[in-house]
Amino acid sequence: MVLSLPATAMGFALSVQIAALSWILNTKFGFNLKEIGFVWLAGPAAGILGQVIIGLVSDNVWFWGGRRRPFILIGGIIASVMLLALPNIGVISEALGFEEVIGVAIAVALSLDLAINISFNPTRSVIADVTPKGTVRTKGYTWMQTISGFFGVLAYLIGAVISNYVLIYFGAILVFLFSVIPTLFITEPRNLQPEGEIIETDQSNQKTNLPEFLKICIAHAFTWVGVQTMFIYTFSYIKENIMGFNTTDQLAEAQDNEIGLITGIAFAVLNTVGFLLPSLVLEPLTEKIGRVKTHMLCIAIMSIGYLMIIFFGQSEWSLYSLMVIVGIGWAAVVSLPFAIMSETVNQSKMGLFMGLFNLSVVLPQLVASSLGGFIDQAENKSMIFIISAIALGVSAILWLFVKENKSSQQPLNTSSSH
Repeated sequence: MVLSLPATAMGFALSVQIAALSWILNTKFGFNLKEIGFVWLAGPAAGILGQVIIGLVSDNVWFWGGRRRPFILIGGIIASVMLLALPNIGVISEALGFEEVIGVAIAVALSLDLAINISFNPTRSVIADVTPKGTVRTKGYTWMQTISGFFGVLAYLIGAVISNYVLIYFGAILVFLFSVIPTLFITEPRNLQPEGEIIETDQSNQKTNLPEFLKICIAHAFTWVGVQTMFIYTFSYIKENIMGFNTTDQLAEAQDNEIGLITGIAFAVLNTVGFLLPSLVLEPLTEKIGRVKTHMLCIAIMSIGYLMIIFFGQSEWSLYSLMVIVGIGWAAVVSLPFAIMSETVNQSKMGLFMGLFNLSVVLPQLVASSLGGFIDQAENKSMIFIISAIALGVSAILWLFVKENKSSQQPLNTSSSH
């Protein structure tokens, strides 16, 4: 649980960003979808180099009592400060003497996402650092998602039931506490090589299987094209297809809040499934049919869920119901790929490869963010979920070509020390 809290902090910051950023930019500052897409481009652009560099550096340094700890602390503090800046973009812009707020909005989004990128990689890498390969590592990542996902649901519910502004300020406090305090109680191994095992086994386990790593990255990339498209633009689907407002309409505050309420509840349903399934359903299922096959099935179900939203998601309650189906895929996306990927790479270079693996998230985010103008011009905002369904369908097919690491499915030799 302590291991999960730093990742929970970054996940909560990301949930706040997803729940509030597009909503604030559209309803408070009047940004259209194309401009919102430009703002969302800033974060992934930062992540392209940020996570790779931080991952590489964190593999090879040791200060403040750890290799991952310093970056978790620094990123967590910056993220909490940038969350405080999010609702005050207009005030900051005015104080700096800027007439247009889009520049400040991009700067805040860039800083927030860069901070999340600085910390997210180490929060995931540290789990691999202190858990042995196999079922225990899978358990580490699935329980990370259980705890992180619970707080993600809390984030969306606060935004939906109370207000996005309360969510932002609450998030700033939680991100600071969860990224700083638990990190001080995690004891990192100074040596990342496994102990207590035969040397020959170490050497064979430590080799990076680059072809499998690349196949995993490509399959995961198509997943994130669809997922990020959903996160950025769903509010527009709700606004036009469910509530019947044109994006150029000047909406009253009550109507703005209703859009925020529906968006928040929809993502809360998604994340409820996302945090319940990994440890309760997916982990036991992986022991029977393997992690890769489990993940592929979940991604295929997610694609079907998107198709069902296109045909049946024209009311808020039907959207909530269909988000349950989409959530099955989301539960897998946020838990299984990290465990699958970690089995294919050199343990002593986990930070570097975790950063490279993150490119399969941030590059698709760039693609999704650039779709704002295209979606804005579409007569029917169902285009959002058409794109998502196609991307997830392709991803499911690509996961068929990923080979299961058979040794990782074997029971853990508990005599090994770590």
